[in-house]
Amino acid sequence: MKLLKIIIFYLFFFFLIFHSTGIASNPGRLYTISGKTMGTFYTIKFISSRKQPLSLWKIKVDTRLREVNKKLSMYDSKSELSLFNREEIGKSVNISSDFFAIMLTARKLYRMTDGSWDGTVKPLVDLWGFGTKKRANQIPEADKITMALSKTGFNHIDIKGPHSIRKKANITLDLGSIAKGYGVDAIATLFTSSGIHDILVEIGGELYASGKNKKGEYWSVGISRPDKLFANQDLYKVVRLNNQALATSGNYRNFFEINGKTFSHIIDPKTGFPVDNQIISASVISKDCTFADGLATALMVMDVQKAIKLVNSLERTECLIIQKKEQKLVSHMSEKFDAFVVK
Repeated sequence: MKLLKIIIFYLFFFFLIFHSTGIASNPGRLYTISGKTMGTFYTIKFISSRKQPLSLWKIKVDTRLREVNKKLSMYDSKSELSLFNREEIGKSVNISSDFFAIMLTARKLYRMTDGSWDGTVKPLVDLWGFGTKKRANQIPEADKITMALSKTGFNHIDIKGPHSIRKKANITLDLGSIAKGYGVDAIATLFTSSGIHDILVEIGGELYASGKNKKGEYWSVGISRPDKLFANQDLYKVVRLNNQALATSGNYRNFFEINGKTFSHIIDPKTGFPVDNQIISASVISKDCTFADGLATALMVMDVQKAIKLVNSLERTECLIIQKKEQKLVSHMSEKFDAFVVK
């Protein structure tokens, strides 16, 4: 089943890359690199008029992704993030430029969403069985939820100076909800800083597109129809990106049910419970993938109208939020999202 999911995703992915409306073709050659990272797969497509050594680019990409993973992974006990989590309360820690950059975005997301995005919810995620601990498929006891809540709060992290942070309470930092987005941005920068600007970078479904594709048009990518049965999915929307990222968060694949009620892996940092707002998918278009990735997660938690109001207040950011009401999918779009949709 896992292999089938992967095959279906990439069939959609490759179809969209070559989607065309007859615009003059890009004279460069199309190159493709793919591999594994962060527990998922990546695909990079880029166009260059000069012959490019793919083996060298593969080494550069994998090296850069290993660097990012070494700093942000929850599963590597020696990663920079894991080392920070083991540091004593109140101690200032010098951090790398990668860690510092993602922490600035994390703080921005936490503040602008009034805590709907919170990179310290790991105790709650583990408690509900969606983290690194084995799932029990049961509702935790109230006192355990209260205890887990007491160990959360991104506001308990101080970002001091250009490359120093410290924690003011016993919290656990988990940047998994924006790490793939940051990986996408890191690889996009790797190519653009080398003079290659016609690129499409994808890691586990999070994307960044720059320049134009082989057909001479802006890259077109798909948003999947949110469905628990991946094999039966089709595309809900196709959007065209111009130097922009697209990230999607959903709760229709990772969940459990008790007496007909669904409990998803998206946890509300304020209540300690899985969200129950009928939102099943949120997609964000923005200027970078780190921000889009985190904001998509936050929109899953927020009230729909507040979420749309927030996105409408942001520059160069649009969203599509999908709710499921009485077995029907209901779309909510920010003011200018429709302009990106391929009709």
